Amino acid sequence: MFDRLKGVEKRFLEIEELLGNPDIIQDRDLYQKYIQEHAELNKIVTGYRNYKKTLKNLEDSKELLKDADPEIKNLAREEINTLIVEKKKQEDKLKELLTPKDPFDEKNVLIEIRAGTGGEEASLFANDLFRMYSRYAENRSWKIEIMNHHTTGVGGLKEIVLMIHGKGAYNRFKYESGTHRVQRVPTTEAQGRIHTSAVTVAVLPEAEEVEVHIDPSEIKVDVYRSTGPGGQSVNTTDSAVRITHLPTGLVVTCQDEKSQLKNKNKAMKVLRARLLDSKIREQNEKRSKERKSQIGSGDRSGRIRTYNFPQGRVTDHRIGLTLYKLESIMQGNLDDIVDQLTTFYQTQALQNAKSVEVRVS
Repeated sequence: MFDRLKGVEKRFLEIEELLGNPDIIQDRDLYQKYIQEHAELNKIVTGYRNYKKTLKNLEDSKELLKDADPEIKNLAREEINTLIVEKKKQEDKLKELLTPKDPFDEKNVLIEIRAGTGGEEASLFANDLFRMYSRYAENRSWKIEIMNHHTTGVGGLKEIVLMIHGKGAYNRFKYESGTHRVQRVPTTEAQGRIHTSAVTVAVLPEAEEVEVHIDPSEIKVDVYRSTGPGGQSVNTTDSAVRITHLPTGLVVTCQDEKSQLKNKNKAMKVLRARLLDSKIREQNEKRSKERKSQIGSGDRSGRIRTYNFPQGRVTDHRIGLTLYKLESIMQGNLDDIVDQLTTFYQTQALQNAKSVEVRVS
């Protein structure tokens, strides 16, 4: 870590010199680039310099232990204990600052929930997950926008796509991608047997138009009348929209609004998010063939969590976390899980960064 910090400080000093270069100042784009990098590195360098002061003070206090005066020795011991605590705090903060940042963390988030194996029970659990995520967002005063949804006859959800608007929303939801398994007695089960069903969740950062450009000639737009459970028409106009992205074959539908234009705008948002997600996944696979990165795209291929209702238990299989507070979690109290997942993957990212440095050196 300290080799990295020395390298960051060296780069920081280089940029300070560059910012004083008249040629750089005249190049507006290059100057802004260096200003931004300087601001980002400044947090790390300030922390590193404070840490070095703490180390120096710690060494000075240890020297005072050699003093013949007992009172000075006692004061030195107290100071050493205080500085050791401060040193640990500063080290933890520096590790956090050095952890590679996900550039999409502050974005709004698009969440797609789909019923998997388990029939109607899976659709009911899809609705439960939707309520869980909605309550979590509401607790943080984030806005929820339904992009598209298909209900079932028993009050479940075949699928739902929602956008959650709020700073840092993607950061808090990004580890939810994957297969969520539920074990419980369905309301339709007369024998009282426990069934296992599954719901898939996909989490994508919202994509701006400047990030993902879609050529109008590369999409096909179809309009039709929106339908409800059972296929019956719920609108008298062709307001529902289906957009097909011809180069990739991606298809997005939206029928929640009565306005065809609003449905089209929502569908384009979803399409941009899926295209950005596809780009992220492709980049991640290029960087590492050994593992699929959870950060940015999520691993959707395997079971990530089990909700066992008879035992009141929730288990996240990726980090081996088990909590016996299922009811609270289903009410949207997800921080215990999200915080531990964040810590785990930040630590993993830092370790990966270290291993890359070792190989480079």
